[in-house]
Amino acid sequence: MGSRAVYPGSFDPIHNGHIDIATRAARIFDIVIVGVYDLPKKKLLFDVDERLEMAKQALYPIHNIQVAKFSGFTVDYAREVGATVLVRGLRVFSDFEFEFRMGLANKRLAAEIETVSIMTDEKHIAISSSTIREIAELGGDVSSMVPPFVAEALVRRFQEQRR
Repeated sequence: MGSRAVYPGSFDPIHNGHIDIATRAARIFDIVIVGVYDLPKKKLLFDVDERLEMAKQALYPIHNIQVAKFSGFTVDYAREVGATVLVRGLRVFSDFEFEFRMGLANKRLAAEIETVSIMTDEKHIAISSSTIREIAELGGDVSSMVPPFVAEALVRRFQEQRR
């Protein structure tokens, strides 16, 4: 079957940092499944189907990346799709502490699944979905942080909310 990894996240919205991590993971693993989590414990700008479609469009050119939505425990989803690895991205030192604790919790839930963290490229270190949403909400230019269709979706969403 080959190596199979899940790269889980809310991707609200997907940005160039996410795309970088997924692309690099695809060079390491035979199949990377980008799992769009349906109900994270945070306020969402886009619903799960919108986030799924944006991720599919952003990652379409990479032949060994699949994009799917999931719910429940990430490790249960990984088992369901036959993955033995969870991919996580690291930007700043504070990410490490969070990801370390999450990795330990996942290991307790599913000892057979490993967590592999990939450090972001330097040019993406300041990018986060929440920062992108804040900039876009105030009418700022996020075109250097997201694909063009995501920038357009952000403009549309905030215009809708202002009406």
